[in-house]
Amino acid sequence: MGTVFKKTFTKPLPAGAELFTREGQQFARWKDTKGKNRKALVTASKDGHARILIEAKTYTAKYRDGGLVVREVSTGCRDEQAARSVLAELERRAELVKAGVMTPQEDQIADHQAIALAEHFDGFEATLRSKGVTDAHRKETRRCLDRLATECMFRRLSDLKRGTLEKWLTQEAAKGMSARTRNAYQGAAVAFCNWCVENDRLAVNPFDGMPKANEKADRKRIHRAMTETELVTLLDMTRGRPLLEAMTVRRGKRKGETYAKLRDETKANLERLGWERALTYKTLILTGLRKGELTSVTVGRLHLDADPPYIDLNAADEKNRQGSAIMLRHDLADDLRQWLAAELVRLQADARGRGEPIPAKVPMDMPLFNVSAGLLRILNRDLKAAGISKVDERGRTLDVHALRTTFCTLLSKGGVAPRTAQAAMRHASLDMTMQVYTDPKLLDVHGALDSLPNLPLDNGQKDIAEAARATGTDGLRRSPLAPTLAPNLDKRVQKRSSAVKMAGVIAFDDGQRDVDVTSDVDKRKEPLTTAVNGSRKSGREDSNLRPPEPHSGALAKLRHAPIFLNPRCSQNLRPAG
Repeated sequence: MGTVFKKTFTKPLPAGAELFTREGQQFARWKDTKGKNRKALVTASKDGHARILIEAKTYTAKYRDGGLVVREVSTGCRDEQAARSVLAELERRAELVKAGVMTPQEDQIADHQAIALAEHFDGFEATLRSKGVTDAHRKETRRCLDRLATECMFRRLSDLKRGTLEKWLTQEAAKGMSARTRNAYQGAAVAFCNWCVENDRLAVNPFDGMPKANEKADRKRIHRAMTETELVTLLDMTRGRPLLEAMTVRRGKRKGETYAKLRDETKANLERLGWERALTYKTLILTGLRKGELTSVTVGRLHLDADPPYIDLNAADEKNRQGSAIMLRHDLADDLRQWLAAELVRLQADARGRGEPIPAKVPMDMPLFNVSAGLLRILNRDLKAAGISKVDERGRTLDVHALRTTFCTLLSKGGVAPRTAQAAMRHASLDMTMQVYTDPKLLDVHGALDSLPNLPLDNGQKDIAEAARATGTDGLRRSPLAPTLAPNLDKRVQKRSSAVKMAGVIAFDDGQRDVDVTSDVDKRKEPLTTAVNGSRKSGREDSNLRPPEPHSGALAKLRHAPIFLNPRCSQNLRPAG
């Protein structure tokens, strides 16, 4: 037989509490934060310190479950009768488990239905943390779940309904939410419910089978790639903009002029800041690193003396959690060497000024760059200062991640094989590399057409004219009998079939008589000579003429001739002949 009761627990004696004794028991009296008088029984802890004894506000049910295990479950009820009703339901389920009507898993699922959804979110978030997912992904997932619970009125696991979520997604789509964002909310809900099913908190996933929105048909932000001219202009402006803005007058009659006087130390810091930003952009463009990945790169991850030089990207810092070796161009490796040498000089000067030990080398755990959290805002200002449009005529935009699109597009433009570009981008699918991260505007499609072979249409006529001039017959007029007596030079030869009736005289033992060749019982296909056929008496063209025999020509060789499609070639390479 189960029972209900209120649990008690102890707390430290409140500050300013007054102790008094009544009926042989010691009590404490104090005022809470709201100014109300509070009273509680005083007890002694194991170490002899006085503590107050607090009684829980809700009842707890104690009973034996279907496995005959004593369990204590919070009813969440302040009223005793309501708590006993909860206890009766628990005992009824225990009897069903004993009778085999309900499985222990179903009984456990029923226990979780009364728990607040926020507690389940906490458990799911703890699981994500134990799996080692990035803090950004974990926090974004929790944010999506909290918003869904608030706006969809999800309070318990039993409130999770597919129709409710679909209605909310439809409303948000009408407000302008992109398909990718809607899929992110749906993905968070599906992942949470899958976790609940795995941990016997839900029997089935209520959102399983929901179709995702078509992101290709509803892309709100499509990145564009920057041209080489734009890149050079951006890097040049980025390096000089911090110092230029500091020297520009902001108010007064000479507003806009660059004549402000700065200390040498301030100028050096501003020049270093511009150098760091420009080198950050260049590294993103020539490596395809994501902003978060570059932020995690430390000096110890650089291998500039290797052949080829590379960055050892830690698996925990990469999006796919695999770890990669990011190859570096030699010119970028030289820039990074110069940057680290300048950083070492700065660190030594700072240590000398503070009276600390002078370092002999840059610390291995020091970040390569101080990548600002507001890098997007900084890039927008650099683009504006450089006169580069953020959005082009197609509606495609530039942001920090567009530098990765630029990296991929320049690889394709340079003639790099698609599979190699996919490896450089570290994509799981080639479609992602070619369709999403390649800007077709920068590809020289018209130039690629020049690599196709030249196919003139007047070569045959030139050959006939040259032959006529060589034989001296270029000035002769065409004879009206030529179509009948001889094949025309510019027409294909038509052979007469055996169906043309040829008359002749054939000798027999009993005399001679005229016969048609085709009327003979002998149907063999041997060619009939003039001697056998005799003189031609009459003839008629067959309407079913045989086609001319095939002959080799220039077009027949195209299948075997090599065609070079390298867009980097300045001249078209075609097979000779």
